[in-house]
Amino acid sequence: MREHKLIKIILYFLIFVFLLVGIWGIDTYKKAYTANVRLKDKFHHIYIPTGSTYEDVLANLENENILINIQTFNWCAKRKNYIRHVYPGRYKIKNRMSNNQLIVMLRAGLQDPVKLTFNNIRFLEQLAKRISRQIEADSASLMNLFYDKEFIGEYGFDYYSVKGMFIPNTYEFWWNTDARGFFIKMNKEYEKFWNYERENRALDIGLTRHEASTLASIVGEETRKEDEKQRIAGVYMNRLQKGIRLQADPTIKYAMGNFSVKRVLRNHLDNESPYNTYKNAGLPPGPIQIPSIKSIDAVLNYEKHDYLYFCAKDDFSGYHVFAKTLSQHNKNARLYQRALSRRRIYK
Repeated sequence: MREHKLIKIILYFLIFVFLLVGIWGIDTYKKAYTANVRLKDKFHHIYIPTGSTYEDVLANLENENILINIQTFNWCAKRKNYIRHVYPGRYKIKNRMSNNQLIVMLRAGLQDPVKLTFNNIRFLEQLAKRISRQIEADSASLMNLFYDKEFIGEYGFDYYSVKGMFIPNTYEFWWNTDARGFFIKMNKEYEKFWNYERENRALDIGLTRHEASTLASIVGEETRKEDEKQRIAGVYMNRLQKGIRLQADPTIKYAMGNFSVKRVLRNHLDNESPYNTYKNAGLPPGPIQIPSIKSIDAVLNYEKHDYLYFCAKDDFSGYHVFAKTLSQHNKNARLYQRALSRRRIYK
């Protein structure tokens, strides 16, 4: 009888243990593998800044209010040792993710890349602000690097030319890229852009990369009409080859720091600036905007013709009329100036 009772006690004990293990297993499974992310949309991005601790991440998740149960996340994170493997970045959180899925992604640093885009930039300050809205690098650190003579000099640029290194396009970046990382990658993209074909084309027309970008920046400011960029580039190439000053109004506006000017007046032409192409021969020392790819290619493949002048059409269509002689150009210019006056545009 005693043996029978002992067996029953052992059997009940084992059943109790199995029940405890089962309950513990079910609880553990629920904590780790059931959905713990609740979103209104299909996904949501969270940003973990460089230098963040696990406590920072936990506070971030709590503030974002995307977890159903923050305690179960914390429990799983500690057991999977995420607290010692916090990586900065931009992470794509999907609706109904489990704690395990979320922690595995964060612990491995599996970021969602940023599609970084910029165009229509005239000044480096504008570029820095635009970039700082898309990656972690702030505008101050970017500006400090753009003006770091020694650093940009290692890549063959100076204060005047560095603007031409940035080719407007859409690029893939990790969000936690710093200023130096941004510059280095953009330099690689710049070298890829200036491939064998473009490099040789520039040599054929007698321009360096820097000169082609500088001229392209003027062309880009003169017109938004892609179908006349090559013709305008041809005018400036003719003037350069004949030793005639470019007399490009956009360079005056750049020297003034004011592109809202509609009429360039005589007093504007007295501006003592290396960008004043009415006073200084040849190209200005650097681009007056970050030129688009189409503007650079328009310069490299400029239209061959005999035009030396052009003026905006008086119908304000955005197109230009071209002239081979100064007398014809003056007639065109007077028509445009009268059109401005009719619209009461005096400055």
